[in-house]
Amino acid sequence: MKKISATLLLIAGFAGGSIAQENLNYQVPHKNILKLLDAPNTPFVRINSKADWMLLLESPDYPSIEQVAQPMLRIGGLRINPANNASATATGAINIKLKSIADGKEYTFTGLPEKPRMGNITWSPDEKMIAFTQTTTTGVQLWIADLATKSARRLSDLLLNDAFGTTFRWTADSKGILGQFVPDNRGKAPEAIIIPTGPVVQQNLGKTSPSRTYQDLLKNPHDVALFDYYLTAQLKLVDLAGQATNIGSPALYRNFEYSPDGKYILAQTIQKPYSYLVTVSMFSYKTELLDQSGALRKTLFTAPLADNLPTGFDAVAKGPRSYNWRPDESATLYWAEAMDEGNPNKDSAVRDAVFTLAAPFDGESKKIAQTAYRYRGINWATKNMAILNERWWKSRMEKQSIIDPEAGKVVKVVSERSYENTYTDPGDFVYTKNAYNRSVLLLDKRQSKTVYTIGTGASAIGDRPFLLKWNLENNKADTLFKSRAPYYEMPVYFRGARNLLISRESVEQTPNYYMVDLKNRKMKAITAFQNPYEALEGVKKQQLSYKRGDGLTLTGTLYLPKGYKKEDGPLPMLMWAYPREFKTASAASQIKGSPYRFTRINWGSPIYWVNRGYAILDNADMPIVGEGKSQPNDSFVAQIQDNAKSAINYVASLGVADPKRIAVGGHSYGAFMTANLLAHTNLFAAGIARSGAYNRTLTPFGFQAEERTYWQAPEVYFNMSPFSFADKVKTPILFIHGEADNNSGTFPIQSERFYNALKGHGATTRLVFLPNESHGYAAKESIMHTLWEMDQWLETYVKNKK
Repeated sequence: MKKISATLLLIAGFAGGSIAQENLNYQVPHKNILKLLDAPNTPFVRINSKADWMLLLESPDYPSIEQVAQPMLRIGGLRINPANNASATATGAINIKLKSIADGKEYTFTGLPEKPRMGNITWSPDEKMIAFTQTTTTGVQLWIADLATKSARRLSDLLLNDAFGTTFRWTADSKGILGQFVPDNRGKAPEAIIIPTGPVVQQNLGKTSPSRTYQDLLKNPHDVALFDYYLTAQLKLVDLAGQATNIGSPALYRNFEYSPDGKYILAQTIQKPYSYLVTVSMFSYKTELLDQSGALRKTLFTAPLADNLPTGFDAVAKGPRSYNWRPDESATLYWAEAMDEGNPNKDSAVRDAVFTLAAPFDGESKKIAQTAYRYRGINWATKNMAILNERWWKSRMEKQSIIDPEAGKVVKVVSERSYENTYTDPGDFVYTKNAYNRSVLLLDKRQSKTVYTIGTGASAIGDRPFLLKWNLENNKADTLFKSRAPYYEMPVYFRGARNLLISRESVEQTPNYYMVDLKNRKMKAITAFQNPYEALEGVKKQQLSYKRGDGLTLTGTLYLPKGYKKEDGPLPMLMWAYPREFKTASAASQIKGSPYRFTRINWGSPIYWVNRGYAILDNADMPIVGEGKSQPNDSFVAQIQDNAKSAINYVASLGVADPKRIAVGGHSYGAFMTANLLAHTNLFAAGIARSGAYNRTLTPFGFQAEERTYWQAPEVYFNMSPFSFADKVKTPILFIHGEADNNSGTFPIQSERFYNALKGHGATTRLVFLPNESHGYAAKESIMHTLWEMDQWLETYVKNKK
């Protein structure tokens, strides 16, 4: 498709019955929508491990289309800006402030860069400094800021390579930074070959190599040359005086990390041959151990190209994987290795084994654990205690066990549950820093196997976040803190003492941070962020719970305009949803969310239209259940119909929505759902589908939560494709799609082909391509135009429906 820089390509006008193609300048939405879009951003917060300092990161407004339209390479599954050798999709803070949690005083850093675009913000291990990158139009700079002097400065004149992988790491002693830099004297980028030297050839010699559909892949030898040029980096150690020393040789780095004692570097580098079928994350890579100078100590493993994994979400590559440093020891590696050849379809009592190897890395590795499900990481505590995590997709089961790494045995299984069952989720473990300044489990000082967890507290009355003290030996749990109505209070920081730092919000109050005394629950405000959405004041928000035809409990969040009363009559409504798969009806039926959350609006939210006189049903529940041997997608279409019908009947029974003036919409898989609803029902007045996929034969090796291939379940792929039923769509549908969509499966051609199919059958439809936009839209002009398109569609075919 021809590139368009200043205009959008629109197919089909709003005029009834017209078929047209036009170039249209970017439009601005209604003032009530624009006021919400222009709301100021609340700072992001980063807290150090002692909770005495808080970083306030101020984010910019949406970038302009001029910024988004900068040159971009789409290679190996990456998007790279060749002008500055950085990720083309990276964003950054425009200001960093420092706040004392003890007394609430706020400080600014002097010397911050001009035209700031600061990213990769990282505390030093001793937390006396932070390091960050400053992205300019010509390169990525390395900066540091000192908490004591409240000053910032550029650390080196060298430019970082920020295109892929780890950008930099602090040294263990906080006296330097190891970063990947653009190689010295790199030269010019490879020039495009105008006259080809031969065809591009791929072949497969009888090997089963199923793979999903990916975007931005390597396509030819020139792409390979560009990939090598922009990803090759030189590791350099830069001290705090700015002096740089080369570490090792230039390579394409996937990751690098110091050992806790700082004496070794674990490095992973991408290896050839590359692939035209999969992204860089699946390319071959070598894992090596280096000493501080970069000299090779040991080659641990070279992982092959992962383009022939078995089918299934629990499939992994053969051989060692997930190399990491143990945080509780000076220099000990640990990793996992599949015992079932990485094939989830193969019967095996043991799926994975976990091994360790200690410095100087000359001895034999030691097996410390094995799993019945797929390995999902370890929470380390002490030499004799850690938590082993494992999970299995097909059964939706997960298990947590205490292991003794020294003895190499499982001490006790502490939790085995369906991870779909949110009501039984014990939460995430609380960490603390050890002598190596690495994160390990926070243990009760008097009971060595008593831990703490923080969770969202899903329940039949909505989410009630908690702080839990959990004795893993006797399984006794003590709730130290639980959110109370009418607030949503999320624990943020705890280190075993009397005080707890929380984020607190309500329907009317924007989230702010408070220090809570756990003995008497007295609270001290730490921040005082203001409500950015004054235009939403007076809007009524209500958490709904209603039944599906088969008795399943569904939820959603209803928004009604300011001043609205039922006596005013039913409103036009926009229903926004995203389907989710479940293996049990009980899990699908659980209450989701909280009625006490503050309303936040992002660029893609449907809530804008509550200020245009619409009722909004946001996050309308769309569970797809497949119990036992049946899979959720076996009855996808029937279930979304039942979900939609139940929602419409319920809001109509409340008297707040006019069932003849309801639109349905969604983004990505929600767009796919929208198209299916319009293909199989006449429930809606209109539909809005953003960046979706509509023909599942174009994603034949699986999509979303579907593991089966097209050839294993052709009827599922056909019946789930709204493209198959284009002749049945009689409801007006608006398509919006980023012209440079980078999401797996949602190629722009999905919208183009479905639009053409609908047009060929006389449907009322409109297709909008947003130049330079990915799966999520970034440029303010694109976002404003998207909101304008949606508003025009809703006003024409819903609110003022003839």
